Amino acid sequence: MKITAAVLAGVGARFEVDEVELAPPREGEVLVEIAATGLCGSDLNALDGKRSLAPFPVVLGHEAAGTVVEAGPGAGRLRPGDRVVLSILPSCGHCQACKKGMPNYCATAGAAMADGNLMDGSSRLSRRGERINHFLTVSSFAQYAVVPESGAVAIPPELPLDRAALISCAVLTGYGAVRNTARVPPGSRVAVFGCGGVGLNIVQGARIAGAARIIAVDVSRAKLELARRLGATDLVHAGERDPVAAIRELDGGVDYAFEALGREQTIRQAWDSLDLGGEAVVVGLMRHGATVTLDAGPLVDEKRIRGCYLGSSVLSRDVPALAGLYLAGELMLDELISHRIGLADLDEAFGRLRAGDGARSVVMFDH
Repeated sequence: MKITAAVLAGVGARFEVDEVELAPPREGEVLVEIAATGLCGSDLNALDGKRSLAPFPVVLGHEAAGTVVEAGPGAGRLRPGDRVVLSILPSCGHCQACKKGMPNYCATAGAAMADGNLMDGSSRLSRRGERINHFLTVSSFAQYAVVPESGAVAIPPELPLDRAALISCAVLTGYGAVRNTARVPPGSRVAVFGCGGVGLNIVQGARIAGAARIIAVDVSRAKLELARRLGATDLVHAGERDPVAAIRELDGGVDYAFEALGREQTIRQAWDSLDLGGEAVVVGLMRHGATVTLDAGPLVDEKRIRGCYLGSSVLSRDVPALAGLYLAGELMLDELISHRIGLADLDEAFGRLRAGDGARSVVMFDH
C-alpha cells in the first residue's frame, strides 16, 4: 500500500515527507494506522548521529499509538479495531534474555533493530524500488506501520491515543526506572537530573511510589515548574546553583538519584548527591563510546550505580498498568504534551527538542 511518511536520508539531513510503499504484515506482524507519535531523544540521537540506531535511509519514530487494521498470519492476540500502544520492545520469547525474564534485551529484536529490519530480518518499506529501513521495529513517522505483534499492546478504548503514545517510551522509561529498575520504596528521598520527557515521568513515578522528597534539577524554569506540577517537592536550577550542594543542603543527600540526560557531568552529580547506601540510576543514553569517571571514595559508603533500559519494562504488564493509572487520575499525561504538530513540522520540532524547549511534541495524523 502507498502511504505518506517522513524519510531521513542521513545524519543531519532534513526530513523528506514523501510517498512510500508499505508491504503487508507477515508472520506474527500487524498493520497499525498511526494516530499519534511523539518525538523522543532516541529519534534525535539518530538524527544528530549521537547513537547509530539504524541504517539510512530510514523512517524514524517509535513512541506511538494507533489502531490495528490487519493482523498477519500467526498474529492471534490482536485483532482489527484494537487500539494499541507500540513499543521498541518486541520479543521472540526464546532467546536467553527472554528466558531470563528480561524481554527488553531480546537478542532477536536487538539484531533486527541494528540492521533496520523487522523480526524476520527484512523490511516492509520501500520508495521507488529502494529499500527503506525501519527504526527500532516501529517507524511511526508515517500514516501506517507494520510492526511485530509482540511490540504492540492493546489499551482501553477510553484512553486518548495522543496521550497513549507517550506511554510507549517516555512514560514507560521514566516511571519504569522508579518502579522496576530502582524499586523506590515509600518515604525515599529522590533527585532527578534532567526534566525532559523521561525525567518528568521519573518525577511522577517517584510521586506515585510515595517518595517523601523529590528534587527536580534542570536549567529550564518552565520544565522545573512542570516538574512541580507532576510531584516535585523541591526545585534546583542547575544554571544558578551547584545542584550537589543544593541537594545536600536540603536533606544531606538522597537515597536515589536518577540521571535522565546521558551526560558525564550530570552522572557524576547524581553520584555525588547520594547519601549513605544510595543508588544512582543512569537512565539517559550516552553517546556511543562515551566513558564516565567517578570518585571511588563513596563506594566505601555502599553507594551503587546502575544502568536502565526503557525502565526495565515488560510490555504486557506495564502498559496496561500505566493506562489504568492515567484513567484513575494518578498518572498525568495531558500536561506532558507541549506541541501537537504534523509531519511537515518535524525539522522545526526537533530543533525545539535539541534546544530543550517544551516537554513533548506529538505528531497527529488526521486520517
